[in-house]
Amino acid sequence: MNMDIEDISEKDRNAVMHPFTQLKDFATGKLGDPTIVETGKGICIQDAHGNQLIDGFAGLYCVNVGYGRTEVAEAISRQAFRLAYYHSYAAHTTDELAILSDRLVKMAPGKMSKVFYGMSGSDANETQAKLVWYYNNLRGKPNKKKIISRERGYHGCSVVSGSMTGMSFYHEHMDLPLPQIAHTGVPHHYWGANPGETERAFSLRRADELDQLIERLGSNNVGAFIAEPVLGTGGIIPPPEGYWEAIQSVLKEHDVLLIADEVITGFGRTGSMFGSQHYGIEPDLITIAKGLTSAYFPLSAAIVGEKVYRVLEDGADKVGAFSHGYTYSGHPIGAAAANAVLDIVEKEDLPGNARDVGAFFQAQLREKFEQLPIVGEVRGVGLMGAIEFVADRENKKRFDPALKVGARISKAARDRGLIARAMPHGDILGFAPPLIISKAEVEEIISIAEKAVRSVMDELVHDGEKI
Repeated sequence: MNMDIEDISEKDRNAVMHPFTQLKDFATGKLGDPTIVETGKGICIQDAHGNQLIDGFAGLYCVNVGYGRTEVAEAISRQAFRLAYYHSYAAHTTDELAILSDRLVKMAPGKMSKVFYGMSGSDANETQAKLVWYYNNLRGKPNKKKIISRERGYHGCSVVSGSMTGMSFYHEHMDLPLPQIAHTGVPHHYWGANPGETERAFSLRRADELDQLIERLGSNNVGAFIAEPVLGTGGIIPPPEGYWEAIQSVLKEHDVLLIADEVITGFGRTGSMFGSQHYGIEPDLITIAKGLTSAYFPLSAAIVGEKVYRVLEDGADKVGAFSHGYTYSGHPIGAAAANAVLDIVEKEDLPGNARDVGAFFQAQLREKFEQLPIVGEVRGVGLMGAIEFVADRENKKRFDPALKVGARISKAARDRGLIARAMPHGDILGFAPPLIISKAEVEEIISIAEKAVRSVMDELVHDGEKI
């Protein structure tokens, strides 16, 4: 596409309201020009100036099959020419939607029954909240409505999903969280463990804290617990040993539904098709998005377990139609894109690649970074990983936030051709590359990241920081 880069930049600055962007700094040019992304192929994108960048974060954990997959584009095109849109209200469907839904119910962990569609992980988690409330109303427990999430959990940024998200900057100045949402402790052993506390002991303590929170709120008031199998935006934190076993025991004791937010971990990222399978989680409800279409088309879903769905169906004669839905629920182009993506996921065994190449990736992260004086923890699973930087390894002392160490390292990587994400709640560099990545490409990512980390280490020493 021929474009006048300055003209596009000006139009963007004048008309686009960008998510998670300092509005005034962007409007006044302090942040520089927008990055105009023009093309993508494999694990790389290219901007309008011709600069190629390795996308070490797969967009936002989502372009699992990589960029430029013509199979998906062709599936979208075929469906658009055949039938670009029809709704799924009042029992209307399309062949792609029916095939996709049957496929998801069969491949999902646990005893799943039905699939309800949206357009984003945020709206899918809004749906999950309404399902929890609807379910408990129909079974005669109208007070059992509170939903417990975790500090540093990420579940979206709409009203209910933003309330579930356990990060204060999603709440400040937005009148969140809602009172129906409560939060319990983050399962991060590195920062949360008591001196000498093992991972298993820490997990049991976190489970006991959840049990006490439910007791304080009242078991008859708590409807669900929502959690990612692996914390994503909160820092890419795999669960400590024994965590999910202990948590599920508490939930069953109090008759609390478990919502597994698989928006990031679904479709292979951990090395298993779903994160729930990887960690022995038996969810009642599952949230999916991102990898469902590898972001080639906006599509999300709430997969409804048999236990929940049976109550909804049995109550239908009393309440009538299920009064929830979106104009684009079950969009035929989205369903076609998802089926094409899942064909690739299964044919190319992307969960297996995430397991095997992921093991190499995890080993390389530890080998290159674990002993650096500013690295407190290297962590990850499959093809998601993080490096957390600290000022004092021995005493686990954080850097002064004003130094912006994580952001500086992320920028240094980008300047060298790698997109790796500066994560919130600390000085953390996160990785979540496309699941098609090879070992050679992993080595390239690690090499660039190491140069970026060492360059910022040198800057810190030059500026008089003791490391």
